[in-house]
Amino acid sequence: MAQQTTKKTVNDNYNLVIVESPAKAKTIEKFLGKGYRVVASNGHLIDLPKSKLGIDIEHDFEPNYIVIRGKTKLLNDLKKQAIKAKKVYLATDPDREGEAIAWHIENTIQNEQPNVARIQFNEITKNAVSSAIKNPGKVDLDKVNAQQARRVLDRLVGYKLSPLLWAKVRKGLSAGRVQSATVKIIVDREREINDFKPEEYWTIGTVFTDVNGKNAFKANFYGTSSKKVVPKSKDEVEKIISALDKDGYSISDKKKSIRQKKAFAPFTTSTLQQDASRKLNFTTKKTMMVAQTLYEGVQLGTQTVGLITYMRTDSTRISDEARAAAKDHILSNFGAEYYPDKPNIYTGNRNAQDAHEAIRPSYIEYTPEKLKDKLNADQYKLYNLIYTRFMASQMVPAKYDTMSYDIRNNGYIFKANFSKLRFPGYLAAYKDVTEESDSDINNSMPPMEQGDKVLLKDIEPKQNFTAPPARYTEASLVRTLEEKGIGRPSTYAPTISTILDRKYVKKEKKLLVPTDLGFVVTELMEESFPDIVNAKFTANMESELDTVELEGNDWKKIIRDFYGPFEKELETAQKTVEHVSIPDKPTGEICEKCGSPMVIKVGRYGEFIACSNYPTCKNTRPIIKKIETPCPKCGKEVVVKRSKRGKTFYGCSDYPNCDFVSWDMPLTDRCPVCGSYMVLKNFRGRTYKKCSNDECPSNNRSSSSKE
Repeated sequence: MAQQTTKKTVNDNYNLVIVESPAKAKTIEKFLGKGYRVVASNGHLIDLPKSKLGIDIEHDFEPNYIVIRGKTKLLNDLKKQAIKAKKVYLATDPDREGEAIAWHIENTIQNEQPNVARIQFNEITKNAVSSAIKNPGKVDLDKVNAQQARRVLDRLVGYKLSPLLWAKVRKGLSAGRVQSATVKIIVDREREINDFKPEEYWTIGTVFTDVNGKNAFKANFYGTSSKKVVPKSKDEVEKIISALDKDGYSISDKKKSIRQKKAFAPFTTSTLQQDASRKLNFTTKKTMMVAQTLYEGVQLGTQTVGLITYMRTDSTRISDEARAAAKDHILSNFGAEYYPDKPNIYTGNRNAQDAHEAIRPSYIEYTPEKLKDKLNADQYKLYNLIYTRFMASQMVPAKYDTMSYDIRNNGYIFKANFSKLRFPGYLAAYKDVTEESDSDINNSMPPMEQGDKVLLKDIEPKQNFTAPPARYTEASLVRTLEEKGIGRPSTYAPTISTILDRKYVKKEKKLLVPTDLGFVVTELMEESFPDIVNAKFTANMESELDTVELEGNDWKKIIRDFYGPFEKELETAQKTVEHVSIPDKPTGEICEKCGSPMVIKVGRYGEFIACSNYPTCKNTRPIIKKIETPCPKCGKEVVVKRSKRGKTFYGCSDYPNCDFVSWDMPLTDRCPVCGSYMVLKNFRGRTYKKCSNDECPSNNRSSSSKE
């Protein structure tokens, strides 16, 4: 105790607030002003060691934490400031990771600085931070233990399974509790596609007019009045058509109604990642990186402002203050008819922890239009998406006038449908990408009544085949992971990044396709560790881990129950699993050095071409993809390349003699206005041609048409 008194001889008159990121520190320090010092831990300071397991299995799975390499000086500086402070506020992020960081810091300083409090806020605003300072709490040990349980479990799975994969497949591989189950989901979808057998079916489209031969509208064959009929062959279609009376079409039923489409809930992490993928073409990783900057604070003039609430959440709940602010904005900017009689309340999914609010703007007055010149392009796009989605969530449903006609002929029924937007409701704020115009829905219909005759203008049978299930995109994979209860909001983006980095999965355009390596590793895991890749087991384990936080359950018991069977499976696999080779793909080329066939091999960094006579012949070269368009500068071949960040671009094969390079794929077409070469541009998932000359007037027309 005497030693403590000696160390605190200087009566420093500041309170210390510890956050995770420097950007967040900068924002909060301006709110608190004099008397407060805000410093950043830069994430975790203490963690399990990277070079070894770091878990004492013999002593009930006790984790052996160490100071992260390179963080000792930062931790010591932070400790010195904490000891001198009047009080320390631990303001790390309001999730399990943040709670664990706060706990480690508290354990480090508590012997010399007992005056430590934990504060949390869902948004970085002056009111939220001030309120948190006035209502300090303690570190939530149940939340800490929930994080420890996940960390230890994931470390055991990863550090025990990865060496097995190195020995049985190849070095550089990894396995994980969520990662391996995710790869299996993608592999299983590919198996469904490969096993799929298309089935033939036919549709019969028609065009009718009223009895005067005017007001054409479309209708589709339905079947009979008692059941739907789907013709399976051309013979069935011809039999139906031959039974129709050319002049015997009449309206047998008419239905008219007003359909409502309710607004979407405000964003959760999952729905934000899905919508950003569909609308902005953002990867899940990019979405979270941009959202982090909006949450931590953006420089607006002389102020640093946190623009959105915490972006890792599975809750659709919002505060009363946010709801009231949204109401005022809607009434002022849209009108009273756009605000519901009772506020919209949204129910979260069954797996939601509801620890935080939904993702929403922190300040309603900062509209996207006001910030357009103050944010970078990506920040603006994402902020606009979050802002408009939140505003729409508080508005009335969209309303549609709908009408349908049943057209009868000799016992067969054709159906015509009409839909027209009557009142935009929430669509006035937020456009829905699924609100596409259906080619089978009429925009107008002639006014007719039951019993009226109609004239057949055209009939067109069409052969179709059932399609296999679609491959996953990042958006649809995140939705599936959430539905199955695999992982939690904070894990979706890093999981997808990991399986791409490990080459278990590759991207073809926006689609996730399992590689040969992904198949091989999944098959090994299915055979030897069926629980690890089982979606239901993984989801149940996730729920069990949640009980540590929600019910205070013993986290070590969960680890003990898991590790016993897992250890036995591991011992069996080490003895029985044989080395698995990923088959080489022949290229049809001959090695210029030894005359052996050249093949495509898979290495740590992806596919490459090598001599099949390896290791006798070590001839290798990278795979070069070429396009048909010659180089616009020199006429030689153009090849597809990748930047250091993995982005595709196009360059001349004669580099460095020719310096042609383009982010967009060059085309042989020439611009009719200025004569420059055209490129294929991708904008929000839509592909179109544009002139490569940015100054060309034709690009103004292109940009307006793509919107």
